[in-house]
Amino acid sequence: MKNWLATCLVGAFALALPGAALAQKTKVTVYTALENDQLGPFKASIEKAVPEAEVVWVRDSTGVITARFLAEKDNPRADMVMGLAASSLLMFEKAGLLEAYKPAGADALKPVFRDGSEPYTWTGMDAYLGVVCFNTAEAKGVPVPTSWKDLLNPALKGKIVMPHPASSGTGYLMVAGWLQSMGEAEGWKFMDGLHENIAAYLHSGSAPCVQAARGERTVGLALDMRGASEKSKGAPIEVVIPKEGVGWEMEASAIVKGSKNLNLAKKVADWSTTKEANELYSKTYAIVAAPGIENKPANYPANAEAGMIKNDLAWMADNRDRVLAEWSKRYESKAAPKN
Repeated sequence: MKNWLATCLVGAFALALPGAALAQKTKVTVYTALENDQLGPFKASIEKAVPEAEVVWVRDSTGVITARFLAEKDNPRADMVMGLAASSLLMFEKAGLLEAYKPAGADALKPVFRDGSEPYTWTGMDAYLGVVCFNTAEAKGVPVPTSWKDLLNPALKGKIVMPHPASSGTGYLMVAGWLQSMGEAEGWKFMDGLHENIAAYLHSGSAPCVQAARGERTVGLALDMRGASEKSKGAPIEVVIPKEGVGWEMEASAIVKGSKNLNLAKKVADWSTTKEANELYSKTYAIVAAPGIENKPANYPANAEAGMIKNDLAWMADNRDRVLAEWSKRYESKAAPKN
């Protein structure tokens, strides 16, 4: 009888262990603009590296997450920000909303992906570019563009879509890229002309290329990787890096100042600089922070990195509100309805 009772107690204790282990996990709330299909693999990799953490994502587009984070500045609800535009994190840094912390592996990353000011608060993950997805089957005699100004062709009226810059980080990097590379006067003049050919400004960095790939539009201004992906699926599109160069941004991560789970957040930040993390980034982006990790997909434009303009991320952060206000005043009339 005693042996039977002891066996039962041991069995009950063993059954209770998984639940007890699960109960010991601490939730780490992470604000993110990562794509939905990235969330599962990222969560699994982080929790494998930091088993005492349970990642809880709060996911939305770049513009929405940026606005939400700033609105909560007096009462932060996140422990970390991950997979958000570096220009947004520079805004947070300037406002004193990020914890000073340099992850363990940061010094091994490419210099452009490291916070260049003190105190160190954010670390880059990967870079993304704004490209032209051009549907050759729908072009009807319009040549493949080689310059941004080719998109002003009257034959393209109502046939171009691009991301809304207040909703999408891709949209904002394009606008900021034009203003920096062309100069503000010429940049706004170009966008005035482009607006005449725009059918709608979509609230996604990928959707414009998807629409072009389906033949719903002739031109979609969108993410570089989405262009390569759609072409690889058989869409009759050319992925174009205009000769003047393209705007770009990087995704980055940081710890929120005042996090109640600071030690765990630091461990997650350390994970973000590892080879394993960068290999995950490279499944979605061709350009990542760690040297030597490269996974350029089929149909990725060969001249993409060479076509990246000299981009001032601090300028993007400092001028975001002003630029978006001016953009909205000029072009909001063609914004697509929000879902």
